[in-house]
Amino acid sequence: MSATLYKQIQQFYDASSGLWEEVWGEHMHHGYYGADGTEKKDRRQAQIDLIEEVLQWADVQQAENVLDVGCGIGGSSLYLAEKFHARATGITLSPVQAARARERAEELGLSTRTNFQVADAQEMSFAENSFDLVWSLESGEHMPDKVKFMQECYRVLKPGGTLVMVTWCHRPTDESPLTDNEQQHLAKIYRVYCLPYVISLPEYEAIVHQLGLQNIRTADWSKAVAPFWNVVIDSALTPRAIFGLLRSGWSTIIGALSLGLMRRGYERGLIRFGLLCGKKC
Repeated sequence: MSATLYKQIQQFYDASSGLWEEVWGEHMHHGYYGADGTEKKDRRQAQIDLIEEVLQWADVQQAENVLDVGCGIGGSSLYLAEKFHARATGITLSPVQAARARERAEELGLSTRTNFQVADAQEMSFAENSFDLVWSLESGEHMPDKVKFMQECYRVLKPGGTLVMVTWCHRPTDESPLTDNEQQHLAKIYRVYCLPYVISLPEYEAIVHQLGLQNIRTADWSKAVAPFWNVVIDSALTPRAIFGLLRSGWSTIIGALSLGLMRRGYERGLIRFGLLCGKKC
């Protein structure tokens, strides 16, 4: 990962994570609003529902040693550790996030079964075959080398273990390439949210086929999560959020002002919410 991008991502999440937790809570990812996106529900419940729906879709019924790649402030890591009575390790580029995740683990009585580190997902220090569940919930979009990222996730996965990746994608391009206007739209999203680029779900599937992952399944849940951005926009207009934004710095303010880019990306079918799972033999 380039030093410049590493620093941008770190600074973005160092600055914004406290505000996100204050307004939204511990889960830093989309919510699930039913298969067709029409269910009305509490925004935090929608985020928990996303985790449960992904686990059910991927047929993950148990795990003993979990790796959460891009763990944020420990939302998924701690949820999975508690749900499965498992050990969970979370990695993030943000020292602020890692420190807060450790604090939250202590508060929940899970510090002996969890470990949070500042680490690069493309160069993990873990031994091969270390985890029976590798979980990546909305972190792949930050990776500058998607192949290296998936290679590392596969390397640390135990034989018989499950890889679950959920990530922002752009639409498939097998029938028509991205237009200039679509590329310009994506470029704006990349600048705001510190993304090097995103790829399509079929491209991810091709990568893991080459790695040898078995029982590969993919799904597009764009409709199910698209309402999330309207909810985020509404929450950003509250006095509490506005005051928090002013305290969080310019990059967070720009991110909030640019929320409509993601909403419009879903509306035009450009942004997709992709799921992929498979097992290591």
